[in-house]
Amino acid sequence: MTHVFHRNPRNQLPVAVGGEGMTLVDSEGRRYLDASGGAAVSCLGHGHPRVVEAIRRQVGQLAYAHTSFFTTEPAERLAATLAAAAPGKLNHVYFLSGGSEAVEAALKLARQYHVENGQPQRKYFIARRQSYHGNTLGALAIGGNAWRREMFMPLLIEAHHVSPCYAYRERAEGESDAQYAQRLADELEQKILSLGAEQVAAFVAETVVGATAGAVPPVADYFRRIRAVCDKYGVLLILDEVMSGMGRTGYLFACEEDGVEPDIVAVAKGLGAGYQPIGAMICSDRIYDAVLQGSGFFQHGHTYIGHATACAASLAVLDTLREERLLEQVHQRGEQLRVELHGVFDAHPNVGDVRGRGLFVGVELVADRATKAPLDPARRTHARVKAEAMQRGLLVYPMGGTIDGRNGDHILLAPPFIATQQDVSDIVGRLSEAVSAAVS
Repeated sequence: MTHVFHRNPRNQLPVAVGGEGMTLVDSEGRRYLDASGGAAVSCLGHGHPRVVEAIRRQVGQLAYAHTSFFTTEPAERLAATLAAAAPGKLNHVYFLSGGSEAVEAALKLARQYHVENGQPQRKYFIARRQSYHGNTLGALAIGGNAWRREMFMPLLIEAHHVSPCYAYRERAEGESDAQYAQRLADELEQKILSLGAEQVAAFVAETVVGATAGAVPPVADYFRRIRAVCDKYGVLLILDEVMSGMGRTGYLFACEEDGVEPDIVAVAKGLGAGYQPIGAMICSDRIYDAVLQGSGFFQHGHTYIGHATACAASLAVLDTLREERLLEQVHQRGEQLRVELHGVFDAHPNVGDVRGRGLFVGVELVADRATKAPLDPARRTHARVKAEAMQRGLLVYPMGGTIDGRNGDHILLAPPFIATQQDVSDIVGRLSEAVSAAVS
């Protein structure tokens, strides 16, 4: 009997009681190799002494002070650290308690910016099909995953969607990266024009698509072309790096690899590495100055924003990434992971694609490798892989509806940055066994 309202009340979950490094332990003594960091969260693994000590020290000094009365030293230091590392003029950091809150705040700030800037008619947001931006009502509204939105449609604001940059399934035969990127940029431009360019507030996209499509990276030059379209019509570019940011792709901000600077970026998950709930919205000087010189305040807030203990934990996480040179590790182990996955799956009839950046990797499952036909969704193959993996002491992050919210299955891998060569090989070996068992 449980009084916890679990995500799926019909499932009986094991009880996690301990964790160290790459491993989680349940109450029955079973050990699990964490190949997904939960939902791409635990980038430093479990029980990292430096982060644990930072939390203990901050709680002993000052756990919390409400941001309508005080700022705190950890919040100031963390904001300065993020601003120094962020691309270009992204210099102003607003702390929240997670990714959905960060995206929600980004939407509200985009709207307020246009109002402060004398363009209150700008009200439309454009995102991409199969995107996921969070479960608060605003974030859910702009998300492009039909299954997640369906039940709550009467509650959602109007939002509009264009095609994702999903080369495996949607790039035409013979189409180059440049041609594909331009076609998608042209589609966005036409959507803006059809809505009325003077009424569009922002375009929102995950730099590397996470949960709903399985670590789908953009083709080269895609985001530069998207940035140009946004600039042409005064539309803000909001990048969602809740999953892909904070080192997951080998860069602190995933958009660094794409050579593009958004107007607003949302980060979370790896920012606190699972040790404390924290997210952040980071905006450009232009947006901040419009608010400062206009009404003078951002019309938004939550009780736990800027939480001192969460900020102290995040500082310890970022210090660890830098001092232990873990971004280099992400590049090395990520390359190893993809190479070894290709080695075991390139001839597998039920694996269509291995993709991703850094330690952010997706494996797309199919009924037929040659035709890319999806598996029968009624089989819930992704869930079968998760169950088979757990039996083998492996934790992966599966999802169905990869293609359109109903069809398609993938497995997302996002192991901690501390993974060793042997850890990566163990992940690949156990996953190969789990996939074979699940599709047999």
